[in-house]
Amino acid sequence: MLSADLTDKTAFITGASSGLGRHFAGVLARAGARVVLAARRLEALREVAEEIASKGGKALAVALDVRDSRSVEQALAIADSEFGRIDILVNNSGVVTTAEFLEHSEEDWDRVVDTNLKGAFLVAQAVARQMQAAAGGGTLINVASIVGLRQAGHVAAYAASKAGLVQLTKVMALELARFGIRVNALAPGYMETELNREFMRSGAGVALLKRVPQRRFGEPSDLDGALLLLASDASRYMTGSVIVVDGGHLVSTL
Repeated sequence: MLSADLTDKTAFITGASSGLGRHFAGVLARAGARVVLAARRLEALREVAEEIASKGGKALAVALDVRDSRSVEQALAIADSEFGRIDILVNNSGVVTTAEFLEHSEEDWDRVVDTNLKGAFLVAQAVARQMQAAAGGGTLINVASIVGLRQAGHVAAYAASKAGLVQLTKVMALELARFGIRVNALAPGYMETELNREFMRSGAGVALLKRVPQRRFGEPSDLDGALLLLASDASRYMTGSVIVVDGGHLVSTL
């Protein structure tokens, strides 16, 4: 029987210093994985690593700027020296700029697309090369968004980057399958975290909530099942899939 047991697996999570990345790291550690926590804020990562270790898990904090290929190589080298080859990648790093399309600056566009799309490409390519060399296969999980599947105003760069990430996921799945590497995407709907809680409770947030059929915003724990499915052998015949977790938001009426 297949299970979501990740004992003796190593997971590399980008954007792990806060929000969903921090939550994902805890979920995978509790499932038995050794977790490599990667982000730019090293001190914040160390706090997460200490928290995981206090609960019996194994965690390593490494500095990473996903936009810089040299930084990616250095982070992966440290991870390999401490925990060995990577079995699971969670490509979670992401930023957003909120502005009307006509007010989007070139600098904002570059920051969002370079982090969300180029950064995901750089990390996934480097990890996939390691997996190919080790001939052991693996699983890559790109964290996309329902905004990459459906339009939303004021987030042009973010929507474009997440739509690109969905397509990149499918192309990677096609090309990497022969190496035993599976590539899937997780597309969350609106998840309430410490970063957006104030907005969720504002007038705009209340209006948005009315468009979600379940009439509630998601919680990070609502993503646990899909994450563990994609990270484990329970999804061994899945690649190129996009799993939407959004309370029915994508199927709601306009």
